Amino acid sequence: MNKTLIIIQREYLNRVSKKSFIILTILMPFIMAALILVPLFLSMVKSDEKKDIAIVDQTGKYMTLFKDNESYRFVPTLQMLPEFLSDSTQFAAVVEITKDLVKHPEAATIYSRKEIPHSLSQLINDALTEKIRHDKLVSYNIPELANIMSDYEHSFSIRTIKWGEDGTENTSNTDLAIGVGFMLTLLIYMFVLSYGGMVMQSVMEEKTNRIVELMISSVKPFQLMIGKIIGIGLVGITQLTIWGFMLFVIITIAGMIFGVSTAELSQNITASDPTLMAAAPETAEAAQLLESIHNLNLPFLGLMFLLNFIGGYIVYASLFAAIGASINEAEDSQQFMMPIVILLIFALYAGMYSADNPEGPLAFWCSMIPFTAPIVSMVRIPMDVPLWETLLSLIILYISVFAMVWFSGKIYRVGILMYGKKPTIKEILKWITYK
Repeated sequence: MNKTLIIIQREYLNRVSKKSFIILTILMPFIMAALILVPLFLSMVKSDEKKDIAIVDQTGKYMTLFKDNESYRFVPTLQMLPEFLSDSTQFAAVVEITKDLVKHPEAATIYSRKEIPHSLSQLINDALTEKIRHDKLVSYNIPELANIMSDYEHSFSIRTIKWGEDGTENTSNTDLAIGVGFMLTLLIYMFVLSYGGMVMQSVMEEKTNRIVELMISSVKPFQLMIGKIIGIGLVGITQLTIWGFMLFVIITIAGMIFGVSTAELSQNITASDPTLMAAAPETAEAAQLLESIHNLNLPFLGLMFLLNFIGGYIVYASLFAAIGASINEAEDSQQFMMPIVILLIFALYAGMYSADNPEGPLAFWCSMIPFTAPIVSMVRIPMDVPLWETLLSLIILYISVFAMVWFSGKIYRVGILMYGKKPTIKEILKWITYK
């Protein structure tokens, strides 16, 4: 046991002390935060430059529909002018309307020397569509049409409430639960693949350099394999913990810089207050989202994430360790790696497709198969699937952990000292029966 702990300590300290680990651990939270905050910041920055758009409305009905915004300035023009075709013209585009669009929908055209931006095309289409619909309704002589249209255009979003076991009512958000599940699923997928591959790379390097021949003179091959798996796994948990803490601090500071105080928002705005909903719908919507986040069982989600991450990592790291011990050249790893990578990709897509039906057969059975369970389960758990299914999935996963460690250990002890020959799958399976 002491020898295993020494190997764990060696693998852990050897990796966390590397400059690449330190730099990546420090920089990655800033990169991840930048991916979230930079687009938000850029979306708040408005360009001072507006493009002039000429409006030639020969009917006089549609001129007032076009309102200036941050990107475009609409300029009424009596007729089409030759200067519009010149490269030196101030107008980026010309909108010409020649007839009543209710009777002649083909009578509207946009002219430009370049491709029309989608935002401009969408803006003009929306304005004209609304006017055409209004004119068609007016032709039916419907009484109080303005009031009818005002009521009709109000959007509706139903509140979702989740009952607790004691009958308490908590605000919920399905999109938020799915988003949290996807985020945790992607984290497990990326860490299992990257750190599992790190185990294989470490085994291959020591085997190629023949350092392992010296190491197993004083330690059993099984102890060496377990020490590598646990040591590198602890590196992953350490990095994940640091990233989570740093991301929380960075986003909190960024929220203060942008003037977003979640504490004030949750204290001063209540989503159940219809007056506040009407007065500040965007703020109330944000408050609903904060309340939904608060109502998620975050400690339970964190525990399930940790258990699934550890179980999934050990299952795949054991396979990667067995592969690394069985081959002599890096090129030979591809034929063994491909089925494992395909299995991980299948698990990821199964999780994505299970989000909309977390209690369906695909989601259920994939959460019971140990090779897909860690990834698929994290999509299902935020959706409040039955607890017995979650526990059964973990029991099967950890039974498979012990079975996979034993299976890989049998291969590792033989393959780690095999040189000069590329083993076949049939030969590798024979190694399991060796005593």
